[in-house]
Amino acid sequence: MSNHRYSFEKSKIEKMNLKLRYITHAESDVDWHSIKHTHHFTEVFFIVNGDGGFLVENERFPVKEGDLIIINPNVAHTEEGHDKGGFEYIVFGIEGMQFMSNETSLAKDYVISNFENNKVIILHYLNTLLQEIKQKDDNYEMIIQNILEILMVQIVRKTNNAISYVATKRISKEIKVIEEYINNHYAEEITLDTLSKLTYLNKYYIIHEFKEYKGVSPISFLIAKRIEEAKILLATTDYTIARIGELTGFSSQSYFSQIFKKETNTSPNQYRRAALKNEIDFG
Repeated sequence: MSNHRYSFEKSKIEKMNLKLRYITHAESDVDWHSIKHTHHFTEVFFIVNGDGGFLVENERFPVKEGDLIIINPNVAHTEEGHDKGGFEYIVFGIEGMQFMSNETSLAKDYVISNFENNKVIILHYLNTLLQEIKQKDDNYEMIIQNILEILMVQIVRKTNNAISYVATKRISKEIKVIEEYINNHYAEEITLDTLSKLTYLNKYYIIHEFKEYKGVSPISFLIAKRIEEAKILLATTDYTIARIGELTGFSSQSYFSQIFKKETNTSPNQYRRAALKNEIDFG
């Protein structure tokens, strides 16, 4: 007789402060019509069958069976069908967290990852959530809360920690305006005074609230956006380094190269050569 005993080491486990807002099992078809909308909480979609599309802010992208799409709070979005057919999905809303990419350490508008290889386990948790909330048996709230936390941990695990989650709170309309302004005007000169005049808010308040929302200051967010756009131009155009720096809002080539090296640990020229050799993912 063999006996394997595994000890559980006690450690301080921080409880997730999550709340399930709703969960829905839905289907879209070729006649699917929806308009962009926002929520102050996170929405998570899992594509059970078929394929279709999503519109997030001003970006359209396709989705297929096994895709899991996370839409962060206050991000305009809608799902879209196409003329070849619709798709079946489960969507749930959770309050208390938003997801971020560990590549940039920023909370992005959305995260998409394919869970086809883990579809059985993800569907097990989602279907159990649906069953519990429909039947409302004794202590169903406790079961829902525990399954929700397990599901969130599994999502992070299955993406090899490429994404993580952070606590979130409701943000003011002005802070969202600042985020959109930076995303649309990153190539222009932007300072804290610019953002203060835009929103009529004190710049120190802006720094505090924006950091609460995105995890970084507005200026750090601006720099990350410029670097992200510069990477695309380096990998997909033959523009000079000086021109790319100019197009992405840097005041000089030397400053662009200095910041790029600091943020990516490689020079713009080195990054371009690696991208052309397909040694890095520039998306």
